[in-house]
Amino acid sequence: MLLAHPQTASRPWRWSLSLERALPKLVLAPSLLLALVCIYGYMAWTGYISFTSSSFLPNYEFTGAGQYLRLLENDRWLVACKNLALFGVLFIGISLLLGVFIAILLDQQIRAEGALRTIYLYPMAISFIVTGTAWKWILNPSLGLEKLAHDLGWSSFTFDWLTNPDKAIYTLIIAAVWQSSGFVMAMFLAGLRGIDASIIKAAQLDGASKPRIYLRIVLPCLRPVFFSAIMVLSHIAIKSFDLVTALTAGGPGYSTDLPALFMYAHAFTRGQIGLGAASAMMMLAGVLAILVPYLYSELRGKRHA
Repeated sequence: MLLAHPQTASRPWRWSLSLERALPKLVLAPSLLLALVCIYGYMAWTGYISFTSSSFLPNYEFTGAGQYLRLLENDRWLVACKNLALFGVLFIGISLLLGVFIAILLDQQIRAEGALRTIYLYPMAISFIVTGTAWKWILNPSLGLEKLAHDLGWSSFTFDWLTNPDKAIYTLIIAAVWQSSGFVMAMFLAGLRGIDASIIKAAQLDGASKPRIYLRIVLPCLRPVFFSAIMVLSHIAIKSFDLVTALTAGGPGYSTDLPALFMYAHAFTRGQIGLGAASAMMMLAGVLAILVPYLYSELRGKRHA
């Protein structure tokens, strides 16, 4: 009886092993290709368009940084940047304070914690379009809080922030904080549950009060969570478009205009693609200014670990 040659018998096994190794790459290849073309490819295309004189249609003749100079001289862009600074600082700060406070309360093992956690986290499941539309009704003087107060007999009550150019930006902050503070709460609650309970017990045995334990021991241990929350909230603030569109549409006037709305208006409705591309690249630079230090700190921490 003839025996198969060892090399011949091992070929199917080698083929199956090679296929097993290549299968994950073959599965991920279409997604990777789409990401390279539709995300990074269009980012590169937008960057090039920002250095051209493109108006209604793309023009691929390189003209330098003229669009960026026009952008920096545009009053509406300067207003949008000021609004973003105010919106970002208050939105991030209030969301952090409120999220941390709720997380600490829920960390006390209170009753119905699961139900309360779901209630606080639920707004994050709603799109910003729905949030903006709902708060537009709530804050509308003829439909919402002001009308309710008048119907209850409080005729002197006024809440016209939505129509007041000086206060309309704060309506965006109210809506954004309402939606995002639950997400911050979930992040910090997960961080609190990950802290070793023996550390807290040791501090309690030493006579430290709960506020002192949280301020001096617990919260400093949550620095990575703070950094991650700030990064996510900053990303939301810079990219805010749908909330502004649904709630104020940038008005009254340009009092609630943000860079994302400016970019959309100039690139798609005003026929100034080059200027819109320049504003988009400035927004990308803002995101990278937040993302790069975060990635650097993460990689540096792993390298020293």
